[in-house]
Amino acid sequence: MELNKNYWKKHYKDNDTGWDIGYPSTPIKEYIDQLTDKSINILIPGVGNGYELEYLWNQGFKNVYAIDITEEPINSFLDRVPDFPKEHLFCENFFDASISTKFDLIIEQTFFCALNPNLRVQYVEEMHRFLNSQGKLAGLLFKFPLTQDGPPFGGSVEEYQPLFSKYFTIEQMEDCYNSIPPRQGNELFFILRKK
Repeated sequence: MELNKNYWKKHYKDNDTGWDIGYPSTPIKEYIDQLTDKSINILIPGVGNGYELEYLWNQGFKNVYAIDITEEPINSFLDRVPDFPKEHLFCENFFDASISTKFDLIIEQTFFCALNPNLRVQYVEEMHRFLNSQGKLAGLLFKFPLTQDGPPFGGSVEEYQPLFSKYFTIEQMEDCYNSIPPRQGNELFFILRKK
């Protein structure tokens, strides 16, 4: 199975979006709530319907950008947030992205787990490339055995630490205490700083 644009398009068309909780994920919202500098450049890759993006925008963060491989969720987001700058939304494959902006923060929310696991090294390299010096990658990773049965694809701290540590200093990677009920016990919250 190829996890390409057509794959995701079909999921949105069929309303088969089990990952979409309909509101900002609690751990991400609470992380955003403690950010004090609203001028920072923020990227959300694989943004989907963009509830975290909408929350950032409504909290006064104006340098926020997002990318998704299909138009459907981006159009849904724009229906809800029509004043969002369209030039901050990219409908393309993250790994071929034309974004030239560098970011202070990239928020990870169900993007990593939706990628074929053979793209994980490339994911880490791209995140490193998109970040400013001392920039951070923060968010959630799933914590359940990695199989070929995804997406979502799982993993473990033991796999993630060596994967990220070549390019990032791991400031935090621990069991998420404030996951939404269906994901309780299956998420890690992490903060990584670019080396």
